Amino acid sequence: MASFVRRRTISAIAVAAVTSMVMAPIITTATVSSLSASAFVLSDSSTTRKSYSRSTIIVHGSAVPSISSEEVRSRNLHQLERLRERDRHSAEVKREDLKIIFEDDHIVCVDKPSGVLCVPSEEGIPTMAKAVFDYVSHKQSSLDKMVVHRLGMDTSGLVVFAKTMEALRGLNTLFRTRQITRVYEVLVCGHVSKDAGTIDLPLMRDYEHPPFMRVSTDHHQQALLGLDPAIVGKKLLEPPKPSQTRYEVISRETLLDTDLPVSRLLLTSVTGRTHQLNVHCAAIGHPIVGDKVYGLNGDAAPNGGLEPQSSPGEMGTSTLELQRDIASCFDKRNMCAHAQKLSFQHPVFNSPLTFESKAPF
Repeated sequence: MASFVRRRTISAIAVAAVTSMVMAPIITTATVSSLSASAFVLSDSSTTRKSYSRSTIIVHGSAVPSISSEEVRSRNLHQLERLRERDRHSAEVKREDLKIIFEDDHIVCVDKPSGVLCVPSEEGIPTMAKAVFDYVSHKQSSLDKMVVHRLGMDTSGLVVFAKTMEALRGLNTLFRTRQITRVYEVLVCGHVSKDAGTIDLPLMRDYEHPPFMRVSTDHHQQALLGLDPAIVGKKLLEPPKPSQTRYEVISRETLLDTDLPVSRLLLTSVTGRTHQLNVHCAAIGHPIVGDKVYGLNGDAAPNGGLEPQSSPGEMGTSTLELQRDIASCFDKRNMCAHAQKLSFQHPVFNSPLTFESKAPF
């Protein structure tokens, strides 16, 4: 498949090891005081990466949120129905279209195309899990017993499924203990200045744009104190989660047959939070090309929930005009995010496995 971009420069690629983190479940604590777009932590091999410390917020009386619990619930229900309607347009994967990267008696790794759900959101919707369950020989009684992780509908790339209960238990342990390295290839708006580093921004659920995510700040954490968990749900009120994404610039390019600048990155999800890569890229001023949720005019909070930068920061930034021009080119195209690499120990045999897949953009 032809590339969407013209490549300019290429740097070496390195994938760092992933380490686990522990956090205390206290809703009245927060990270990062008065966080703005210029306050995110970036580091490279020559600097020591700072981590966000958590301090207790002392509130006299209840914080008054900018939105009521009932309005949060109403917005959430409305958006969930929109997402369900979108899920119903998931493309069917036929037997001849199922691209198997690796298969043995216990696991199967497939290459999911963009536009296909990983797992069903309701009965009767075609999904990658259903295709694997129907077309691959296995010993599982239901497709949910094959699923150990998933990709977003718009994200293409590598997904592994368990063919036996032994493999299911082993893979669940590997994912839970972060012993699986996942590397994504993406195109982002604008030219990223630094060649490599770490984006370190805590994430929280967005009460203003539920059920999506945003960068956590003291202000938004305090607003949660005024919401009723019986109405909005306990999940929305979970404490902020430390989140780190390592990035490496593969090349700085131009989009399609234009002069619009984009960067091709490898992203390693260290912490594996929900929508982490999308939020982090948007928060540093370089949203993923084709991202209709966290990109320009998307359903989620703009800029990952942060104020936009007025001038280029440490990583540079893409202007709203540039993002608008890129969005117009990608109105009918898939998001440029691809799960390019999976590395882990076999859940049964304990042998090292690495799978790779070429990005379709």
